[in-house]
Amino acid sequence: MNHVEKEKTVVTLTKHPKKVLFFYRDDCPDCQAIFHQIYWHNAISHNIVLINMNQPQNRHYIQKYQLTSVPTLIHGKQRYSGTNQQRIKQIVGD
Repeated sequence: MNHVEKEKTVVTLTKHPKKVLFFYRDDCPDCQAIFHQIYWHNAISHNIVLINMNQPQNRHYIQKYQLTSVPTLIHGKQRYSGTNQQRIKQIVGD
Protein backbone atom coordinates (compact mmCIF):
# COMPACT_ATOMS: atom_id res chain seq x y z
CA MET A 1 0.00 0.00 0.00
CA ASN A 2 2.87 2.40 0.78
CA HIS A 3 4.19 1.82 -2.73
CA VAL A 4 0.83 2.80 -4.22
CA GLU A 5 0.64 5.91 -2.02
CA LYS A 6 4.07 7.06 -3.22
CA GLU A 7 3.35 6.46 -6.91
CA LYS A 8 3.49 9.55 -9.04
CA THR A 9 1.31 8.27 -11.87
CA VAL A 10 0.13 10.80 -14.42
CA VAL A 11 -3.66 10.57 -14.33
CA THR A 12 -5.99 11.21 -17.27
CA LEU A 13 -9.45 11.79 -15.84
CA THR A 14 -11.34 11.59 -19.13
CA LYS A 15 -10.98 7.81 -18.77
CA HIS A 16 -12.84 7.85 -15.43
CA PRO A 17 -15.99 9.98 -15.76
CA LYS A 18 -18.10 8.33 -13.01
CA LYS A 19 -15.43 7.66 -10.40
CA VAL A 20 -14.59 9.37 -7.12
CA LEU A 21 -11.51 11.56 -7.48
CA PHE A 22 -9.10 11.46 -4.54
CA PHE A 23 -6.54 14.27 -4.67
CA TYR A 24 -3.69 13.84 -2.19
CA ARG A 25 0.03 14.31 -1.67
CA ASP A 26 2.15 11.42 -0.46
CA ASP A 27 3.99 13.75 1.96
CA CYS A 28 0.79 15.16 3.53
CA PRO A 29 0.06 13.86 7.07
CA ASP A 30 -3.73 14.26 6.71
CA CYS A 31 -3.63 12.41 3.38
CA GLN A 32 -1.57 9.62 4.92
CA ALA A 33 -4.07 9.38 7.78
CA ILE A 34 -6.96 8.50 5.46
CA PHE A 35 -5.07 6.87 2.59
CA HIS A 36 -5.50 3.32 3.93
CA GLN A 37 -9.29 3.80 4.18
CA ILE A 38 -9.46 5.07 0.61
CA TYR A 39 -7.07 2.41 -0.66
CA TRP A 40 -8.95 -0.54 0.84
CA HIS A 41 -12.33 0.82 -0.20
CA ASN A 42 -11.01 1.09 -3.75
CA ALA A 43 -9.48 -2.42 -3.61
CA ILE A 44 -13.05 -3.72 -3.22
CA SER A 45 -15.14 -1.27 -5.22
CA HIS A 46 -12.69 0.02 -7.88
CA ASN A 47 -14.54 3.36 -7.98
CA ILE A 48 -11.79 5.76 -6.85
CA VAL A 49 -9.05 7.41 -8.90
CA LEU A 50 -5.94 8.16 -6.80
CA ILE A 51 -4.29 11.40 -7.92
CA ASN A 52 -0.98 12.26 -6.29
CA MET A 53 -0.50 16.02 -6.56
CA ASN A 54 3.26 15.61 -6.09
CA GLN A 55 3.28 14.52 -9.74
CA PRO A 56 3.83 17.83 -11.60
CA GLN A 57 1.77 16.64 -14.58
CA ASN A 58 -1.28 16.22 -12.32
CA ARG A 59 -1.12 19.82 -11.07
CA HIS A 60 -3.34 21.20 -13.85
CA TYR A 61 -6.23 19.64 -11.87
CA ILE A 62 -5.69 22.28 -9.17
CA GLN A 63 -7.20 24.91 -11.45
CA LYS A 64 -9.68 22.61 -13.17
CA TYR A 65 -11.23 21.48 -9.86
CA GLN A 66 -10.37 24.64 -7.88
CA LEU A 67 -8.45 22.63 -5.32
CA THR A 68 -7.41 24.59 -2.25
CA SER A 69 -6.18 21.75 -0.04
CA VAL A 70 -5.53 18.04 0.12
CA PRO A 71 -6.91 15.52 0.85
CA THR A 72 -9.90 16.35 -1.36
CA LEU A 73 -12.54 13.92 -2.63
CA ILE A 74 -14.82 14.84 -5.51
CA HIS A 75 -17.71 12.74 -6.81
CA GLY A 76 -20.07 14.46 -9.19
CA LYS A 77 -21.31 17.55 -7.37
CA GLN A 78 -20.16 16.27 -3.97
CA ARG A 79 -16.88 17.57 -2.67
CA TYR A 80 -15.08 17.16 0.64
CA SER A 81 -11.66 18.25 1.90
CA GLY A 82 -10.54 16.80 5.20
CA THR A 83 -10.21 13.62 7.22
CA ASN A 84 -13.70 13.03 8.68
CA GLN A 85 -14.32 9.31 8.20
CA GLN A 86 -18.11 9.67 7.97
CA ARG A 87 -17.95 12.38 5.29
CA ILE A 88 -15.46 10.30 3.33
CA LYS A 89 -17.79 7.28 3.49
CA GLN A 90 -20.68 9.43 2.25
CA ILE A 91 -18.70 10.45 -0.83
CA VAL A 92 -17.05 7.13 -1.71
CA GLY A 93 -20.19 5.15 -0.92
CA ASP A 94 -20.20 2.43 1.71
